[in-house]
Amino acid sequence: MRRLWLLFAQVVTVALALYFVAAALRPGWLGPPLPARRIEAGKLASDVPVLQAPGAQPAPGSYREAAARAMPAVVNILTSKNLGRAHPLLRDPFLRRFFGDRLPPGEPQSSLGSGVIVSPDGYILTNNHVIEGADQIEVVLADGRKWPARLVGSDPETDLAVIRIGVRKLPAIVLGNDEAVRVGDVVLAIGNPFGVGQTVTLGIVSALGRNNLHINQFENFIQTDAAINFGNSGGALVDTNGNLLGINSAIYSESGGSVGIGFAIPVTTAKAVMEAIIRDGAVVRGWIGIETQDITPELADSFGLAQQSGTIIAGVVRNGPADRAGLRPGDIVLTVAGKQVGGTVDTLKLIAQLEPGGKATMTVMRKNRRATVDVTVGKRPRPQ
Repeated sequence: MRRLWLLFAQVVTVALALYFVAAALRPGWLGPPLPARRIEAGKLASDVPVLQAPGAQPAPGSYREAAARAMPAVVNILTSKNLGRAHPLLRDPFLRRFFGDRLPPGEPQSSLGSGVIVSPDGYILTNNHVIEGADQIEVVLADGRKWPARLVGSDPETDLAVIRIGVRKLPAIVLGNDEAVRVGDVVLAIGNPFGVGQTVTLGIVSALGRNNLHINQFENFIQTDAAINFGNSGGALVDTNGNLLGINSAIYSESGGSVGIGFAIPVTTAKAVMEAIIRDGAVVRGWIGIETQDITPELADSFGLAQQSGTIIAGVVRNGPADRAGLRPGDIVLTVAGKQVGGTVDTLKLIAQLEPGGKATMTVMRKNRRATVDVTVGKRPRPQ
């Protein structure tokens, strides 16, 4: 019996040895291996065989579908403006007396930015500072086609503008819902940074409702850490479905490059401004002629105020609507047209929403007593 076990052990040992030798020298003899994942065979141009993974399905965490939906609707905008007689000597009255219009013009200045197609009929949203002062505007579509554009209208106070090209059936972006956005949501920024071509960057919403940045008159920015650089202005900030959440407008940077703090105008604001420009050629806002200031603890102490809510009137335009209604410096605005205000941003926004020519009731605190004032709303002057 012992001899049989020894013989069996020797046979098994020899069989295992032969198997390992065959696996090392002739693996094909043993049949196809059991793969851990599917691998496809391919060849290089030099007929060298290689193994290639299938690429039909997106990798986990990929946002290729959102980018593919939004990218066709994002365009590059090229502008040029004639600087005129740029050299100071060419503006000298003595030289102009003799040479007049025969003086050589200055060199034209070119700039670039981005825009978003919001209508198949050729309407494009962008920033006002992208096209401001431009003599010529050219739009480069995602497929490479170039078209001249005309300015429909602009709104410097929100830094938005609408241009149009003479093309129809364009790939328009889908407008999203910025009111559902929360801090931490993933977003994509699409534009043409530094003129290198259409580029997509990834980030999250890092803050909402940013204001008092002194970038625009009316501010309610979506803040993101998606890389935004020179040339991205006017481009799209989209969600993970490719829907438009905002128009990329500005960055916070001391070097001029992206440091992870970018600002986008919410699509709700952009849509309202766009509709007003297309309908009326400009945005019409209410105005009553007051300068306001937030109430700080120091101001509350100096004015002897019993509260710190609302906004204080720091100045009144002479013969303006507020002056005619009896509002005075030092009055604290509590409500505008029945809506409570929390500070200067709220006050400016609520007044701007009033219909020029109509009347609005304002509640103010004057010397610790409430007063109601009816103001006939004027039209907000266009900034110079």
